[in-house]
Amino acid sequence: MSSCLVLGGAGFIGSHLAEALAQEGHRVKVFDRPHVDRLPLFSRQGFEVFTGDFLNPQALTPALRGTEVVYHLVSTTLPKTSNDNPLYDIESNVLGSLRLLALCREHGVRKVVFVSSGGTVYGLPRAVPLDESHPTEPICSYGIHKLAVEKYLHLAHRLHGLDYCILRPANLYGPRQRLDIAQGAVGVFLDRALRDQPIQIWGDGSVVRDYVYVSDAVEAIVKTAGFEGEPRIFNLGSGVGASLNQLIGEIRNLLGRPVRVEYTEARAVDVPVSVLDCTLARRHLGWSARTSLSEGLQRTCEWLRAAR
Repeated sequence: MSSCLVLGGAGFIGSHLAEALAQEGHRVKVFDRPHVDRLPLFSRQGFEVFTGDFLNPQALTPALRGTEVVYHLVSTTLPKTSNDNPLYDIESNVLGSLRLLALCREHGVRKVVFVSSGGTVYGLPRAVPLDESHPTEPICSYGIHKLAVEKYLHLAHRLHGLDYCILRPANLYGPRQRLDIAQGAVGVFLDRALRDQPIQIWGDGSVVRDYVYVSDAVEAIVKTAGFEGEPRIFNLGSGVGASLNQLIGEIRNLLGRPVRVEYTEARAVDVPVSVLDCTLARRHLGWSARTSLSEGLQRTCEWLRAAR
């Protein structure tokens, strides 16, 4: 079993990943910003907890000592806001990741697993579903920074032998999604519906996305620690698309009552359709998404009700 460090370990995906790695018997360290709500939970559960600024090498160094595998889930921006300040996006994400790779080499880290983005790195689809060989032409700064980090991982491998794996997840959802920053349509839509508040949709609701329940995606991320060789990039999706209007319909069915919806002007940052081909993950990781959208919505709804 490995000594693992989850960067962004108190976040939505990171917290699920840290728990899953511990259940697999790995020694797990968690790094995140100070004062994140879930950090005390990890301290009580016996994880090694480190806090600090991801951009500060002195904060990262203690967490990296003795670490074999680093799971990099830190991102300081979101797709919808990254174009507002591309300079900040680059400085905080690309430069921060480059410093991280240098520190990994310095401390003898064996492997870096990077959670990229299957929803933004490809840009406008030329064919659906999108496989890993599809051209990468992001239309938001978030997708560009994710792609840049992917390229620097490949460079670090060629120049220094640092092993790596890249995961491009579709739209993840489930318990612990952050509602305060509107992270993900499923959590935000469900929360507003439960509060009997109108759900805001950009455009006419025809935008299609591939929704994957978070615990399904985490299973794939855990599997990458033991995977070696090629390929190094894997899509993580359900392979099934659902429009925003269909998502609203699923929520109506789940709650058994009408849901208020407000349509506003479409956003330039949204591609019309994004559905991922996950053949490589199925073939090489033995992974495929198992949770249906209706089942995942039910679980997420139960979490939201319990958290209120």
